Parts: sequence; structure tokens; C-alpha cells
Amino acid sequence: MAQETPGTRKTPSVLFVCSKNGGKSQLAAGLMNQLAGGDVTVYSAGTKPGTSLNPQAVECLTELGVDISGEHPKPVTDEVLDAVDVVVVLGTEAKLEPHAGTRFEVWETDEPSERGIEGMERMRLLRDDIRARVQKLHAELNGN
Repeated sequence: MAQETPGTRKTPSVLFVCSKNGGKSQLAAGLMNQLAGGDVTVYSAGTKPGTSLNPQAVECLTELGVDISGEHPKPVTDEVLDAVDVVVVLGTEAKLEPHAGTRFEVWETDEPSERGIEGMERMRLLRDDIRARVQKLHAELNGN
């Protein structure tokens, strides 16, 4: 069995999941990548992947200097589930069973459309809710 040398540790990894992998999970992944700067391995996927990213999700991350324009919706795979330490399901639309040996969380994210808020205002509120949760998760993963 390989030993870790003092001062080194495995890079934590997280999978963000939503239904289409075009909005919420892409927001979370983009925000975590920006915050972590490589100290967390980040994946995103959808239970029923769409065909493209939500343009408002891309735009509201661009406002923060995060570029996800090269991303595309991907399905959840056993390979990724086996590889990650944490699975985060965003919202209540995506349904995914907890994976053995993996920390599993469901984030019931803010849904401004339920209050009649749409468009970019909706997306910014959603982004900011997810950003606060991502910051907390990042601190936990890095022992801060």
C-alpha cells in the first residue's frame, strides 16, 4: 500500500448534478473551479442531459470572470460516481440514488421563479445562492 508523505494528501473531488447539466450544476462547477484554483477536482453532469448550456447561466458566470462557454451537458456515469468523494445534487428535479462510500448531499437551491422572478435577475439570485454553498463546501473539503 502506498504511503502518503507528510504534507501531501489526495486532492478532494466533487460531482455537481442537476437534471439537464445546463444550468445549476454548471454554475456550481464553474464557481468551484474558480474558487479552488485546482485544489479540488470538479465534475458536473445531468440525470437527463440537455443539448446545450443555459445562456443565462453562462452569462451570469461571465459577470464574475468565470468562463464555462466550452462546457457541454454530460450524463452521470458510474465511472465519475466511483471517482469522486462528494456528490451534490442541486435542486429537486434531478433524482439520483446515493452512491456507496461517497458523501451525498442535496442542495434545495433558491428558485426565484417561484416568486415571479425570471430572466437574468433569477439567474443571478440562483448563482449567488449556489456560490455561498460552494464556498462552504470548498472550506470543508480543504479543512478550513
